[in-house]
Amino acid sequence: MSNKTIGFLKRYFITGLLVLIPATLTIFIIFETFNRFDKLIPYKMLGIPRIPGLGILTLVFAVLFTGMIARNYIGRKLLSSGDKIVAKIPVISRIYEAIKQISHAIFAEKNELFKKVVLIEYPRKGIYSIGFYTKNTSGIVQEMIQEDVASIFLPTTPNPTSGFLLFVPKREIIELDISIELAMKLIISGGAIEPRSSGIPQKIGIKKHIDNINRISRARAS
Repeated sequence: MSNKTIGFLKRYFITGLLVLIPATLTIFIIFETFNRFDKLIPYKMLGIPRIPGLGILTLVFAVLFTGMIARNYIGRKLLSSGDKIVAKIPVISRIYEAIKQISHAIFAEKNELFKKVVLIEYPRKGIYSIGFYTKNTSGIVQEMIQEDVASIFLPTTPNPTSGFLLFVPKREIIELDISIELAMKLIISGGAIEPRSSGIPQKIGIKKHIDNINRISRARAS
């Protein structure tokens, strides 16, 4: 067998793995979740026959009920007390807080956390980083800066729960036409998952914006 044939077979094998592994794991996780929650229903105790899918429906109901409780005043107080108790437990507190922050970043309503995805030049000119526009900067920070700036959260890879708070001049911020969720996937994957813009006009606008920033930088240098 020639090296060329072996190379083709190797590429086909790797491609097959890339297709099958995510699909197989997804099916396995769904199947296992379905079975485990189905086993939580005490059919014998209730004196009813086993109903496929009842466990999943119970899980959905439990999640909805928890969300309803967490939305009211008493529920928020209970959750706050629980968070304080967990925060005092070594190791577990760090794991819990990390999972909580990632979950909140992915599933929270956009208006509650980040407004939009942006591109900024960081850590130096010519190198770009993805960040999240949180708000228009105000108060003492804006008063101390001559330019109109915005608060940008710059997450780290692959853990977006940590990062830096930057105050960036608005004229140097490039808005990206992608969702918060897609940006999170891009950051967590280390750039392996590449989200696409929803339209060509936005890409042209970004290019013009970058050209403007480069022109301003050259003018400053001269």
